[in-house]
Amino acid sequence: MDILTNIIGFMPQLLKATPLTLMLTAIAAVAGLIMGTAIALAMLSQMRALVWPSQLFTFFFRGTPLLVQLYLIYYGLGQILPGTWVRHSFLWPYLRDGLWYAVVALSLNQAAYNAVVIKGAIAAVPKGQIEAALSIGMRPWQILRRITLPQALRNCLPVLTGDLIIILKSTSLASTITIMELMGTTRMLQRQSLMIFEPLIAAGIIYFVVVFILTRIMNRVERHLTPYNPHG
Repeated sequence: MDILTNIIGFMPQLLKATPLTLMLTAIAAVAGLIMGTAIALAMLSQMRALVWPSQLFTFFFRGTPLLVQLYLIYYGLGQILPGTWVRHSFLWPYLRDGLWYAVVALSLNQAAYNAVVIKGAIAAVPKGQIEAALSIGMRPWQILRRITLPQALRNCLPVLTGDLIIILKSTSLASTITIMELMGTTRMLQRQSLMIFEPLIAAGIIYFVVVFILTRIMNRVERHLTPYNPHG
């Protein structure tokens, strides 16, 4: 009974930290989708100057742990930027906050995974549709905007939904660079209360509820965008 009381007692502080976790998730998801789409198009390009850098980018960010990337960006840029003009610019009040380094790391990591998924989805669009569009005089950028990308994004939406959940849980790594999101607040409560399990259980409950809500929302979006899908 005391354990349940303690878990409930930790909830208010953890709920206050939840919006920051959701903000990190939202920014990384949107930025990762935009950058991932651009990188996917670069990987499918006929220009080697675009193909090789995009492949190298995805290879690095998919081949190394997110925590390593987070540390490289936070500690690496944290050492370089103070000695440059940035230290005296309007950007410094933002760049000295670990939050933005976490946003960059999460966004770049997500972009790499999204790029591979979107690349495959674009390649899966039937060539007959593209040939038909060319036959009626549509330009390549019009085909991309009206046919290829809409179909590709619809087809890979279930995978992107899974990636969104992974981002949410990956934001817990931001606590390692002093960001007081949900996991950072959990660790603070552990130190203050000298309790290990109760704050973790409370945080786990919140994560579970948020994941459940996000999954339901994305399932509705998927059914709306693919009404012809018999499994929707």
